[in-house]
Order: sequence, then C-alpha cells, then structure tokens
Amino acid sequence: MGRAARRAQQRAARRQRGQATKSTQRARPPMTASASAPESARRGSFLRPRWAIDIISELRKVTWPTRQETAHLTLVVLVVSILFGIVLGSADLFFNWLIERTLL
Repeated sequence: MGRAARRAQQRAARRQRGQATKSTQRARPPMTASASAPESARRGSFLRPRWAIDIISELRKVTWPTRQETAHLTLVVLVVSILFGIVLGSADLFFNWLIERTLL
C-alpha cells in the first residue's frame, strides 16, 4: 500500500472514530490510565519481554518509504558518494604532487 493510500485510510478511520465518539461521548465516563490496559499486558512475559513488545509497536507506527522513494534516495546517496570520492581523491593527488615537488 502506498503512502498516500495509507494516509487516506488513516484519515477515513479518524473521521469515523470522531463521528462515533461525538454520538457516544456523553454516555461514556472518562478513561483513566489504569483502566486503559491491564497490568499483565504491560509487563510482558518470558517469551515476549516488554522491550520486544515496545519495538514491535514502534515499528508499526513507522511510515515506510515506497519502492520508488527507496530507489530515488539510493541513487542520490550513490551520486553524492561518487562526487565526494572524486573531490577527496583529487585533493589527495594534488597534495601528493605538492609534497613530491617541494620536499622530495
């Protein structure tokens, strides 16, 4: 799924949640932090430690680049790397020539 489609889907879901909460907002009591998640789900277990659960939940929030964006950015990195290589290589050759002419 592309980034634009994912964002459109998220906006539609937010709109639906907003409409649902407006109609039921008065009937529901405010939530507290302790009522939002049970204590056993917060601690994790031996096979699924809390840090692994946190990593997975953070990775689900990431907006991953599309294949086209990845290819474009890879090309940019390669071009910039080649340019810097040429600049540093030419500076090395110049200083090598300068040292050979003056000191040796």
